[in-house]
Amino acid sequence: MSTMQALVLNRYNGPLEITDLPKPAPAAGQVLVRIAASGLNPLDTKIRAGGAAHAQHPLPLVLGIDMAGVVEEVGAGVSAFKAGDEVYGMTGGVGGIQGSLAQYAAVDAALLAKKPANLSMREAAALPLAFVTAYSGIVDRARLQPGQTVLVQGGAGGVGFVAVQLARALGATVAATASARDLDIVAQAGATPVDHRARTVEQYVAALTEGAGFDLVVDTVGGATLDASFAAVKHFGHVVSALGWGTHGLAPLSFREATYSGVFTLYPLLTGKYRAHHGEMLREATLLAEAGQLAPRVDSRRFDLHMAELAYDAITSGSARGKIVVDVA
Repeated sequence: MSTMQALVLNRYNGPLEITDLPKPAPAAGQVLVRIAASGLNPLDTKIRAGGAAHAQHPLPLVLGIDMAGVVEEVGAGVSAFKAGDEVYGMTGGVGGIQGSLAQYAAVDAALLAKKPANLSMREAAALPLAFVTAYSGIVDRARLQPGQTVLVQGGAGGVGFVAVQLARALGATVAATASARDLDIVAQAGATPVDHRARTVEQYVAALTEGAGFDLVVDTVGGATLDASFAAVKHFGHVVSALGWGTHGLAPLSFREATYSGVFTLYPLLTGKYRAHHGEMLREATLLAEAGQLAPRVDSRRFDLHMAELAYDAITSGSARGKIVVDVA
């Protein structure tokens, strides 16, 4: 087969058109993956709209950052994978790199890891961006230690739900904010739920930490929630955020002699640098998943390439109850 089907966007905010494209061939250092599932993120909707200045994807483009599938062919110099391996990764959909809303993709082998044996393709496709973001903040930046206290802002979201599980697996005591309808989801992930609309920062910090604050606050929301994070961290603590844009007052952070780190998960994809670390992080995710300590929350609705418009609508409308995944195979 010399061609494949892919969803192509020819104008920002335009329709996703099923198009026959040449089937890619793996270059040196790449593997050809037959894609089974494409995990969608809120970021994908911003890229589609042409509104993500930090994640430009020139037209015409194939969207889809996360994927899971089966290796069909390996390029020169690749020894970590072989044909038939089930893999997953955060492999494209930005910076002119073909995304995962296609039947095949030739991807940098450094970005991949073998899929957890106990997760379905759909579940695996829902993990990469969320886990890489959470791990980059919690482990690489904050160097979380067993016994520390963690607050995850937005614990029912894609990144937040994974961050709670990762922090728990590392031996932390975890609380997480959510809206009233999602408090049970936060509890399911293993965190003490906090209704951020019903309680002020001062109230829940007093109730959960005796007023001391949290060793680490993981912000997955940005905006005013990042400001609240500065008020919730303890003395000499740390705040990490994947959405640190805008203007923020640093006085609460300074008065606590606390530190702040930003996470830019797309950097390896956009620059080609540090890609091997993405693969390393996903290998850790595989170990945690297979140990029963990590699983994504996936929306139960099923979408294929012909229904991908509805998948995007589920994100933009706010109706998604978990990660949205498109079945490609």
